[in-house]
Amino acid sequence: MGYGARMFVWSAFAFQAFCLLYSTYIVEGLFWLNLMRSKAGAGKGRSPTPTPNRDGGAATGGAGSGGAAAPTTTGGTTGVARSTLHANKTILKTVSVFLASGKRNSSNQQSKAAAAALQNKRQQRQRRMDELSGKVNPKLLDSLRKKTRFTKDELDALCRIYRKLVSNCQYAAKTLASSSSSAAIAKPHAAVEGIDRIVFRELLHSTFDIVTEEILMERIFCSWDKAHEGLPLRLEGWLIGLSTFLRGTPAERATFCFRVYDLNTDGFITKDEMFTLLRNCLIKQPQDEDPDEGVKDLVEIVLKKFDLDKDGKVSLEDFMGTVTAEPLLIEAFGQCLPTDSAVVSFFSTLQV
Repeated sequence: MGYGARMFVWSAFAFQAFCLLYSTYIVEGLFWLNLMRSKAGAGKGRSPTPTPNRDGGAATGGAGSGGAAAPTTTGGTTGVARSTLHANKTILKTVSVFLASGKRNSSNQQSKAAAAALQNKRQQRQRRMDELSGKVNPKLLDSLRKKTRFTKDELDALCRIYRKLVSNCQYAAKTLASSSSSAAIAKPHAAVEGIDRIVFRELLHSTFDIVTEEILMERIFCSWDKAHEGLPLRLEGWLIGLSTFLRGTPAERATFCFRVYDLNTDGFITKDEMFTLLRNCLIKQPQDEDPDEGVKDLVEIVLKKFDLDKDGKVSLEDFMGTVTAEPLLIEAFGQCLPTDSAVVSFFSTLQV
């Protein structure tokens, strides 16, 4: 049961306890009120105190003579007590019915919440099974067609590729776990759900001719699905990222490159980040005594080109403005997009 359902049940029980306590106070108050009324009625119906007369007899305060006793009020008091008892029973019965109905409603709400949680869990499990088997339900397929630039046939083919890649990830994980020297005492390896870093890097290197440094390859993997950065790529994130990677607009591809170059994800490309990226990209010559000096000079040149607002760092707006004016600078800090020939070759292998 979720946190919201538990809070609802606790609130219902607290409300029932409050109602029971409040109804108890009401019944007790009515009882004492009716008792006071009965005593007041008995006082009004009692005969006046007899006074002695001259003959030594007792004379009543009324007009009658001969010591006739006044009528008693026992019957009236008994009737009031019975009415009070009947009213109290009616109130208690009403409160009991109210509490019972509240308990039934609380139980029904609890059952509905548990059923909804179970249904949601089943849907998530079924969705995972569909992803691993390469199947896509119609609703998800329509959603992916709206979010990507792939046709239905291309999505089906890409789902089959995803299934093969996930199978490779699972096989690699099992092989690594079985070959480990401490496998006997290690914890069981969790099932890999999605495309991990190793398979992703191999795919980019062998299929899209992405030859780059380790740090840049890691940033491409983390920037692929910005909603789940750094986690294994699931089907939807894999397809949406692939759509930008292969058929994205110039603005989408430039935004993707900026996320890759923003190493600490603070929204800016700083001089230190430029130095790290350019230093890894440049080929060091043996005769260079201090290659870092050349990299620092290059950083200053690039910063002047990209820093449009002259604040000492490159924001997304600076990067987009520079790339829009000079599109060839989109990969100024390292390769993170496929070549046109690699894109054409990839789609020709889909066989759609």
